[in-house]
Amino acid sequence: MIDIQPLAILREVERSGNLTLAADRLFLTQSAVSHAVKRFEERHGVTLWEREGRRLRLTAAGEYLLALANRVLPQLEHGATVIEDYARGRRGAVRVGMECHPCQDWLMRVVDPFLAAWPDVDLDVTSAFQFGGLAALLGHEIDVLVTPDPIERPGLTYVPVFDYELVLAVARDHPLAEKSSAAPSDLTAETLVSYPIARERLDIYSQFLVPAGALPRRHRTVETTDLMLRLVASGRAVSATPDWLLRDVAGVSALRIGDGIRKSIHLGLRSGPDWPAYLRNFVDMARAAEI
Repeated sequence: MIDIQPLAILREVERSGNLTLAADRLFLTQSAVSHAVKRFEERHGVTLWEREGRRLRLTAAGEYLLALANRVLPQLEHGATVIEDYARGRRGAVRVGMECHPCQDWLMRVVDPFLAAWPDVDLDVTSAFQFGGLAALLGHEIDVLVTPDPIERPGLTYVPVFDYELVLAVARDHPLAEKSSAAPSDLTAETLVSYPIARERLDIYSQFLVPAGALPRRHRTVETTDLMLRLVASGRAVSATPDWLLRDVAGVSALRIGDGIRKSIHLGLRSGPDWPAYLRNFVDMARAAEI
């Protein structure tokens, strides 16, 4: 194994031109520099330089080690800076798992300022953990879970971000648009469109339809919010939608679902007092972001 100190000495001697200045720059005595080089030469059976008058001329072995020093030392110095950043919570990664289909636009309002504030912190957002997010969080596959359905588990902490109401979105000229609230029987003749989520995880079923023994005439799923709202606006379907998504949506009206289905978006995180500064800041920015 090659020691770092002789590499640093070679580089400083090359930069300064003599042992005295090199020793000063390395905060060593000239004797300590000479002994370090001598130990290296004896250990490896090579000579690093030869004297030509007052000058030092590198041997072939010395030239090779100098080239090695110029490659390796900057990387090690950068590595030391990176490790210091990790220690001070300035560098790292935030992996976000989404259990909230319509939260993408809101999350982008958090992502942009976060990336600007933390240029050395990686950010990854995935919806691959939809409704498997709890296991992913407990298994350290993600760091933050965005969810409207927090499930308490030992070792997890949930931070509320914003409240909203789930409303029934209908076309503006739909007969239901004249009502202030929908009854379960109002949906028995309707096509209900939702994200591709198991019915037992849909609040309109678990909190509204199933307790009343009612079902929609048809249930279909789509992947995107835009298509869902286009289907609603065209009168082809109705949808249980977060109220904030319907602001300024042309051709769509909203009515309360029964007595109201109120929800909150939470950030799930692993518990502990040692959240790095960037993760704490991500949570703060999420709580401050307008919906």
